[in-house]
Amino acid sequence: MTKQLVVTERRRLTAVRAARLFDGVGSALVANPLVVLDGTTILGVESGGTAPDGADVVDLGGATLLPGLIDTHVHLAFDASTEPVARLAARNDEQALAAMAEAGRATLRAGVTTVRDLGDRGYLSLALRDRPDQPALVAAGPPITSPGGHCHFLGGVAEASEAGVRAAVREHVDRGTDVIKIMASGGTMTPGTRQEEAQFDRNVLRAAVDEAHRHGLPVTAHAHGTSAIADALAAGVDGMEHVTFWTATGVEHSEDLLRAVVDLGVAVGATVGMVPVEGLVPPEEIASRMPGVIGNYRRLHELGARVVAGTDAGIAPVKPHGVLPWAPLMLRQIGLSPADALRAITSVAAGVCGLAHRKGRVAPGFDADLLAVDGDPLADPRALLRVQAVCARGRWVE
Repeated sequence: MTKQLVVTERRRLTAVRAARLFDGVGSALVANPLVVLDGTTILGVESGGTAPDGADVVDLGGATLLPGLIDTHVHLAFDASTEPVARLAARNDEQALAAMAEAGRATLRAGVTTVRDLGDRGYLSLALRDRPDQPALVAAGPPITSPGGHCHFLGGVAEASEAGVRAAVREHVDRGTDVIKIMASGGTMTPGTRQEEAQFDRNVLRAAVDEAHRHGLPVTAHAHGTSAIADALAAGVDGMEHVTFWTATGVEHSEDLLRAVVDLGVAVGATVGMVPVEGLVPPEEIASRMPGVIGNYRRLHELGARVVAGTDAGIAPVKPHGVLPWAPLMLRQIGLSPADALRAITSVAAGVCGLAHRKGRVAPGFDADLLAVDGDPLADPRALLRVQAVCARGRWVE
């Protein structure tokens, strides 16, 4: 019997040219880059060079190429209105998912090709994973919180006991989440909670972390107040969001805790990145604390902490989806060099999201996620706002 030979046409390569390249890890721009894409993967990167025979050539002229940006803290379920909680409550799941998908598309158009959603309603974000019109998505599902605690309306309420949080973690595991988010302190979006007050006992937090790690999932804690920060560190969390050292009257500085963050290797999700909106100014309780918060972030960076930009996109008009390109302006304020600021939203962010093996760099074997901007983002951080082209997993975003 003669076997039939089946011939399939090889996928065409794409060769992308630009004037400059920030590769995600270096401190200087590479001149005249040629980036060769093989479908969803980067095949080769060199300065100058010749496009492979038969490749489709995309010439971006004087643009600068970067890896697709990575936001480590978004909320696709919130619509960046003045009443995001009420607006979400008014939507059924189908409507909410449609709004979340549009938020994801807006995020992609801004050059943010990967996001970590740290709080949805009822696990809705999981339905957006792997959709071609969405950023790559690391999903936490509804954050685990105490009864009546911060963001309880998203559905992640757990009994504030060791057994209660273990059961909540197992539910998240069963639903297929990528990371566990737990509310170690209160927050401003939830009446009846306060940012400076802890929501879980230290041993309860430790049980949640132990259960998550037993199932191979990392844990990041929403932690504002000093006691919540101390408890989260003692519990062994992998990351913390906000880390403001918020008190009832201001912001504390605890050198011991700042050093502990670094010594324990805990990633810091700095809440940075805001779009100026005419007529909107921060509430006085936030504005008065910002110098202290920035000072603590600066000290964390000086000590060697892994600081990334977690914008909290979606929670207010100054935090629209796709706000991440504004973050390097504030990252520089807290002492990051221009290159450090870009690494914080590319390669370092990829590591915090558990994606260091395929995201955050323009290098062979990495995902074909590219952002092209007008200008030099090392010299001018606002260049990130001048998007010329976005490629997400080998597909050009329209």
